[in-house]
Amino acid sequence: MIIRRRSAAGLLCMLAALATLGAPPASAARATAKEPPKVELVLDVSGSMRARDIDGRSRISVAQQSFNDVVDALPAETQLGIRVLGSRHRYPGSPKSVGCRDTEQISPVATVDKGEAKAAIATLRPTGWTPIGLALRAAAKDLGAGETTRRIVLITDGEDTCAPPDPCDVARELAAQGTHLVIDTLGLSLDDKVRRQLTCIAGATGGTYTAVQHQQQLTNRLNQLVHRAGSTYQQTPQQVAGGAQCVNAPVLSPGVYTDRERFGEHRVYRVPVAPGQELRASVSVGLDRSLNPDYGVLLRATSQDGQELVRGTDAGSGRTDVLSTGLRWSDQRPATASEQPSASPSTAASATGTVCLVVSNSFSAPPAVRTAPGMPLELTVDVVPSSPTPNGPDLGRGWLLLVVLTVAGLVAGLVFGWLARWRIAIWKEN
Repeated sequence: MIIRRRSAAGLLCMLAALATLGAPPASAARATAKEPPKVELVLDVSGSMRARDIDGRSRISVAQQSFNDVVDALPAETQLGIRVLGSRHRYPGSPKSVGCRDTEQISPVATVDKGEAKAAIATLRPTGWTPIGLALRAAAKDLGAGETTRRIVLITDGEDTCAPPDPCDVARELAAQGTHLVIDTLGLSLDDKVRRQLTCIAGATGGTYTAVQHQQQLTNRLNQLVHRAGSTYQQTPQQVAGGAQCVNAPVLSPGVYTDRERFGEHRVYRVPVAPGQELRASVSVGLDRSLNPDYGVLLRATSQDGQELVRGTDAGSGRTDVLSTGLRWSDQRPATASEQPSASPSTAASATGTVCLVVSNSFSAPPAVRTAPGMPLELTVDVVPSSPTPNGPDLGRGWLLLVVLTVAGLVAGLVFGWLARWRIAIWKEN
């Protein structure tokens, strides 16, 4: 038994050593964020939030519970702020002209003291008006400017009752400032006017709109949006308009781009890829309206004459807020001096091989849902030197590792069998 245990232990050690052979260090190329993710929740505390139509509870109590759940699950690196509008506690008994100035930050954008934040949320009582436009402007100032994209998440059950400023105009104004700001909106009622206004606010900044009918749905969506703030880009996405065909598609250099794609449309982009280089691309499409079931997004790389080079895995109906897929493709020909890419993307396209990236979708919507503008998409493009085939076993080459482990298993089995026969022979002699 002792010999058998030692043999098994030796085999495990051998397999562990083989499995780690050639594996790159985990932190070799990990990028560090320049600043922490920042997000501010903006909650409507106007009088209509007293309505009891969400799971038999008032809208404000549902929002308070969801806020508490989000604060408890907040990632340690995320800085969160909370702003309210229409609570009227600063202007009790005031007329509309005064109450429409009522917006206040009850928790600053910083590392959250969970106890203090939850205590501040618990004291909210819905009584006032709904100055959404004013609150959005104030929330943008709370978040400030920086390298990463800031997120505002607006939770309301009604349209702005204090315009001007019109909240949709405010959203366009903030987007035009180029301050990396995205506004996501959550509607606690199914009123059509509310839906149109919240969709307009979200659409102006590349955000999403969600109609909420249950408390757990609100909690889940808030958690999704707050966690998404942790994966925002370290550079400003560049606006681009994809072409209908490769021949007239824009030429992209490595970077992050934003566009909008209509239902059933193909968006095409060109990327120069020289011999010996590898193209890495990914696309994420934000679903900011209701869709019919069985939809999907596909990213393909083709040659200029339309021959498919590689396609990403189809991204389908599994998630309801965003669809993402990606691909990798290498030009394995050896590079020559004349084929090195130039600094200018348009010049590089003529001096090197050109790959066409094609983004397509299978979206359709119920009759009442608008189809324009298209769905917001974010495209990430990178071109790096092709990775050479490793000389030894590597986790990136699964078939080679499988062969090595198989041979190791056979050898270990033979050794174990020989030791067992030797042990039996010794036992018979004694």
